[in-house]
Amino acid sequence: MRALNIAATGMAAQNMRVEVISHNLANMSTTAYNARRAEFSDLHYQQIQRPGTINSADGAVLPAGVQLGLGVRAAAVSMQVAQGTVTETGGSLDLAIEGQGYLEVTLPSGEPAYTRDGALKRDGDGLIVTSDGYTVVPDITIPEDARQISINADGEVYAYFDGQTEAQLLGQFNLVSFSNEKGLEALGSNLYRETEASGQPNVGQPGEDGRGTFRQGYLESSSVDAVHEITGLIEAQRGYELNAKVITAADQMLAAMTQIR
Repeated sequence: MRALNIAATGMAAQNMRVEVISHNLANMSTTAYNARRAEFSDLHYQQIQRPGTINSADGAVLPAGVQLGLGVRAAAVSMQVAQGTVTETGGSLDLAIEGQGYLEVTLPSGEPAYTRDGALKRDGDGLIVTSDGYTVVPDITIPEDARQISINADGEVYAYFDGQTEAQLLGQFNLVSFSNEKGLEALGSNLYRETEASGQPNVGQPGEDGRGTFRQGYLESSSVDAVHEITGLIEAQRGYELNAKVITAADQMLAAMTQIR
């Protein structure tokens, strides 16, 4: 009985959808998090009678045929690229990216990774790093005697010192763009890695070629819409229950068959 296996694939699909929704809701407060969406496609079909074949009885062409579907499968869990709300924090090293683009960081292995989490920090040597201690590219070191840090929309980092009226330029942050952001591989800790699907990273100055700009003292909030996620959760739960009822009905049909005498 195909209904048992078909309903099982439906339950697995709805379970996966619930997992994705729960991950989104868990990251409602994660800086610059983009919601994920589970996408599904139907499985292949068993062709009992192909459409367009000739009916052997009278030579007529079958307009529809008989095609029995075998269930559903997960096609993708895609990232919904959207600008989160920019919230003021007042932190001198908090940077929100308004528009497209990622900051490049260097992993302990030496590989590059990319993030939109602008909650930057300063390590013991004055180097600007992420919350996990990964160095932001390019390396920018803030002197110990700097009394104030200013970062403009173009990513230029300036330091003010006592006894000086002119600010000193320490460096400039670039932004990295990709032709397909959804193709990036999520590493956790708000980090992504390039893949063949994302395309090569395009490094450039903020505000150029469609890249966004920086805003100091702000952070980008998560783009998760709680109301939308709860609605999807209810739909997934009902879908799971309906597939479970199909399994119950199929089981009752099998029981009736075994009781026939």
